[in-house]
Amino acid sequence: MDNVALQSLTEELSLKYFSRPFKHQVYFNKRLRTTGGRYLLKSHNIEINEKQFNKFGESAIIDIIKHELCHYHLHLQGKGYQHKDQDFKMLSQQTGAPRFCSAIEKYEDRVNYIYQCQQCLSKFPRIRKVNTSKMACGQCNGKLVQLKI
Repeated sequence: MDNVALQSLTEELSLKYFSRPFKHQVYFNKRLRTTGGRYLLKSHNIEINEKQFNKFGESAIIDIIKHELCHYHLHLQGKGYQHKDQDFKMLSQQTGAPRFCSAIEKYEDRVNYIYQCQQCLSKFPRIRKVNTSKMACGQCNGKLVQLKI
């Protein structure tokens, strides 16, 4: 799927589920990593994570587009467009838009560092590096040591 097909799919879904036209642009953004898509408030464009399409297919993209269209249409109408707003919760329930998309990678696959407590020997996998002089074990307050992976 390319950006032209994505644009026509989004316009189609907007009319089908929201009975309103989508007048802006939607496109794949290869730099997105942790999110399935995002609605840009200033330009009203929608960016979609291409990795979601590559891994889960068109059905996942449809769910992400519906979710982002909820943000889009509510924002343009001046209603509550954030996840916490009642308007957003109601509209996403009516259209069947999911709250979250599926994770591309599990947390365990993304782990780069493993820390272990010297007292209770609990292990803590982490994606980012932790400052062991400031951080302590959450169970016994012991000193953490980085293990080699």
